[in-house]
Order: sequence, then C-alpha cells, then structure tokens
Amino acid sequence: MGDWLSADNVVAVLTALLGLVVSVGVVWYERRVPRRRRIGYRVQMDTPIGSDDPDGGGGAPNVRIGLFNDLPDMSDATLVLIRVENDGGEAVTDSDYTNRDPDRALTVVFAGRTVRGVAVTEADAGPLMDHFAPAGDTGGVRHQGNVIHLPRVPLNRGQHFKLLVLLTGGHVGGGVRVSGGIRDGVVVPNKAMPVDSKPPLFSRAARWLTIMLTLCVTVLAAIIVVREDPPPPIGCATGRLSVTGSTAFAPVMDELARRYAADCPDTTITVDAHGSNEGVRELADDRAPGVVALSDGPKPDGNPRLDENRVAVSAFALVVNDDVPVRDLTVEQIRRVYSGAVVNWSQLGGPDLPVLLVSRNADSGTRDLFRRHVLGGHGEPAFTSRDCRNRNSPDDKVIRCELDSTDQVLKTVARLPGAIGYGELRAATASPGLHTLAINGRTPTPAAIGDSSYPFTEIEYAYTYDRPATGSLAASFLTYMIRGAGQDVVRSHGHLPCYSPEGLDRCRP
Repeated sequence: MGDWLSADNVVAVLTALLGLVVSVGVVWYERRVPRRRRIGYRVQMDTPIGSDDPDGGGGAPNVRIGLFNDLPDMSDATLVLIRVENDGGEAVTDSDYTNRDPDRALTVVFAGRTVRGVAVTEADAGPLMDHFAPAGDTGGVRHQGNVIHLPRVPLNRGQHFKLLVLLTGGHVGGGVRVSGGIRDGVVVPNKAMPVDSKPPLFSRAARWLTIMLTLCVTVLAAIIVVREDPPPPIGCATGRLSVTGSTAFAPVMDELARRYAADCPDTTITVDAHGSNEGVRELADDRAPGVVALSDGPKPDGNPRLDENRVAVSAFALVVNDDVPVRDLTVEQIRRVYSGAVVNWSQLGGPDLPVLLVSRNADSGTRDLFRRHVLGGHGEPAFTSRDCRNRNSPDDKVIRCELDSTDQVLKTVARLPGAIGYGELRAATASPGLHTLAINGRTPTPAAIGDSSYPFTEIEYAYTYDRPATGSLAASFLTYMIRGAGQDVVRSHGHLPCYSPEGLDRCRP
C-alpha cells in the first residue's frame, strides 16, 4: 500500500481525475447553461477608391464601382466591407431585437465619414435577402449622415451577411461601430479575419476541453518517462567532504562544489577557506580522510603523508588604489617598496601620498609565493598597523597591515588612497577602485598564465592525507576537478587547468 501511495502515483491519479472532471463539466455546461445570443461584427476591408488616387490607394489598381460612379465629390471616397454574423449559441429572431422602432434593429456608425451608398452582399440563403428589401416607405436598409439603420433580420447560428458601404469625407481606418439591443444577448466586435475566412470549427468549450485533456495526457506521459530516477553520472560518490585552504582559489571551489553536488545526489561538500598554509597544517594535524586542502604553491617539506595533486596554474597581480596613477613597476622597485626604502609614491614618480602596504597574514599561500617569486625570497616589513591607516608606533617607517583573505585585501586597497596589495588576478581585475600593475613591462592577463616570463604565477595544489581510497568522495571530487568537467569551471575563473594541452608544460614536476 505504501508503494502505491508514492508521489508519482498520487500525481497521476489526481491528473486523471482532473481530466474526468473537466470533461464532465464541459458536457454539463453545454447541456445545462443557457446559450447566450450574440451578434458579432468585424471590418474586413477599408480601402480608398477616390478618383484622384490613380493607383487606388497604396499601389492597388483603381476600383470602379458601377453603382456609385455618378456620385459627385468622390476624391476622398472609401469603400468598407463589414461582416455581421450570429456567432452566439442561439438563433436570433426578429422579435429578439429590442429597438423600439419596429423597422430598425442594428445601427452602424462611421466616425468622421458620410455614408453615400450601401449594398448588402453574401447574405446566407436566398430568403435572408428578403428581410433587407423595403416595404413601401418602411423597412429595408436606410442611411443618413454617418449612420446606417438595419432592419430586423433573423439569423440562425452561424448565418451572416455583409455590408459594402461607400463613404466620403474621412480617411481609411476611421472608427466603425455596430450597436443595438438583443434580448438576453449582446452585439460585440469579434476577431478580425481575412475576407471569406470561416469561424473556428470548435466552440470555446471544446477548445478548452482539448487543452485540458492535452495537459493531462502530457503530465501522465511525463510521469511515465521520468518515474524512474536517472542513475547518477559515472564516477559519482556520496557522502561528505570538506574543502579548505586557499582563499584565492575559493571562488573556484565554491562553484565546483555546487556543480558536483547537483550532478551527484546525496553529496555534501562544504568550502571553508582561510589560507593555504593553515589549511595544509590542519589537514596534517587532523589526518582526516574527508578533507581536501588547496594551496597556492607547494606545501612545506616535512610531511610525506600528504598526497599531492596539481590542479591549475594561477596568475596573481599587484594592485594599487586608483589615486596612484603608476601603472608599471620593475621587480627592483617593488622590492624597494616592500623593504621600506620607498615610503611615498612621489619617490616613484607618483603623487605625494604615503605608501600603505596591505598584505596577507602568515597563513597565506599568496603571500608566500609573492615572497618567493617577486621579492626574491625576502620577507615583507614588520606588521605596523591594525587598521591599515595608522601606525602602531610613531617610529614605524611604513604602514603595513595584514588581512585574512584576498577579498579583504582588494577591498581595503580600493578604499585607501596610496594603498598597494596583491591578489588573485581575476578577482583583482573585477574589483572597482583599484588597478593592476605591470611587472617589468609584463601586464598581468589570463594569457600570462602560460607565459613564464610573468613572474607572479603559481601552481595550485590539492592535498589529501594519504591517497584517497578508490570510490571515495575525495577521489571522485579530485578527478572531477582535475581531469573531468570541473576543468571548464577552473578555466572560466581565469585559471589554466594542468591537464590541458597548454597547462601540461607549466605543471610538469
């Protein structure tokens, strides 16, 4: 019983019942609800035929109407064809018209034009024409000014007649309105159709019934097709995994975790990045099999139990506040700035602004690779400021603060005039209020990742404690990130996957 009451079966039964209720309701409506009388009208043609328009208006051949040729002042004449029909649910008899004048039923009004002549055409069945013929001085079709009065013409369901009207004194497209009273009914404009088009074959109720039954069948078919859960992609694993380490690579890991979890059910991957060195150190201390630590550059020697995987090549950039117009520094100039020898930008041809060094803390892999690749192995000056703006001591030569993440560094540099810092290239170029610096004339761009002449690049490593077991979530996620579909995510964030043709040389041990 429990299996039968699955969500799919409940939806299927409810859909079938809905289809049955709609079908019964439409039949009941058709049989029980009174059908309303309705006369609809529409303008099927409205065209100029004036004699001063040799092309007949808009390039069409000039139309000659023999019945109206002898009428004067036809230079602005227009010809209108109106279709009047019974498109309701019941027949309309002559007694159903509510006009107090026994000789009149409907009124046709042309805004801004004068009626010069009227002819009735295409009246269904011969006897219908008899109702338009005048009886002495009464009945028939009559017009005066811009108004046509129609007699009480009975119309069975679907019957129609057309009025061909010659008008002057106005322009094509002027308003046309048919009005009149119908017992238990209305006179309304209906949807315009081309000349001689026929009304729909199905009633509105029939069309709604068709739509609802089609929806019900579609839902039932969809349930049949998808009722069996599709198998997860090959290589998926389940369980929990924690990703830590590099803050520079954290945006990539966030998207990789979301996509992997979306493709592989029953998977939970959390990303908690707080620095490459701290992440690797925690991995070594905890020895947890369900942890992956990302590091900007290789781990320190001394722990052979950490299994190494090369993921991608990343580019980093030096950034300065936009108040500093400097665009290019040599490696030597950068080392002088970070040694404390340069304390004001005027010493490098810039404005009279003190240099503010916005750095990462000691757990940062980005800081370590900056020391190794740009500063020639030398460290940065001592920590001298807590707010990146004021010195801790009046004796400090230069202001230098330390922050916990790439995002904090970039926001602080953008906020403080004279500030200089560093961060992952894609994040740096997307940050307002600052700009990147070329190093030795080499501009940091995604193309620089594959060019070793730009010094501020590094391999991104992924570490696990021992090699992860085959079939484990850690092994599956690493394969997805390094060799699988995750490479597209890595590349979209501006990094060069190691297992790509361009990245193999840069990542080779």
